[in-house]
Amino acid sequence: MTTSEPSSPVDPLRESVTVMDRLYSPGGCPWDREQTHESLVRYLLEEAHELAEAIETGDRAGVREELGDLLLQVLFHARIASEDPVDPFTVDDVAADLVAKLVRRHPHVFADTAVATGDGHAALYAQWDQIKQQEKQRESVLEGIPLAQGALARAQKVLSRAERAGLVADPGPTTELPSVPSPAPGEARPGRGAAPSGTADGLTAGDEGAPGGAPVDAAERAYGHELLDVVRRAQADGVDAETALRRALREVEQAVVAAEKSASAPRG
Repeated sequence: MTTSEPSSPVDPLRESVTVMDRLYSPGGCPWDREQTHESLVRYLLEEAHELAEAIETGDRAGVREELGDLLLQVLFHARIASEDPVDPFTVDDVAADLVAKLVRRHPHVFADTAVATGDGHAALYAQWDQIKQQEKQRESVLEGIPLAQGALARAQKVLSRAERAGLVADPGPTTELPSVPSPAPGEARPGRGAAPSGTADGLTAGDEGAPGGAPVDAAERAYGHELLDVVRRAQADGVDAETALRRALREVEQAVVAAEKSASAPRG
């Protein structure tokens, strides 16, 4: 009587790497093989947004699924990168870099560096900023904030970085909103390049134009400063402005859908 050796337990994470390798390799999926880092950007953003929505709506099954979809994007990009003719790297390289960075940026956990507690983790933030500055050799605290990030989230990131660096982030007093009358039937509402009521050319005093010579619409600039003020208040209150706006918008969407259902319901 012979006894079979116990099979090695399957490592799902390593298996996912193997499956992605098969899909992208010659003879695998033709669509996958055609993809590039650039072509996958929209899917990466879409999956991140879907994960955020699942988290904010308390969809536990959705969170699990969307985490998998986001992991797929990591595996996909790493597999594409492994065949780069100039600077190839693999998912193992990505993981190794991540481990090294986590350990390096947490000396209070993995080394004998003491850090003060309390004060809203101010000491931790200062330590992280110092370590990142040494790593990146950045000339400005604003370097590294992605330009493609939504304006609301990016504004809060800029204000947060400036505040932690002890810099003034207030561009000055908020411009008064100009009075813009309702358009007559068939008449376009004043917008970019159009002059609101009470102005000669759509510019408030001191508005000579945006960088590059483009004219700055008075209403656009004023609304921009008002939105920035809201973000500044959210930052001071410890509220993520982007999340707050998404939540409020979700409530509006639910109300609209409810109104549509009510309107289409058969009348008794």
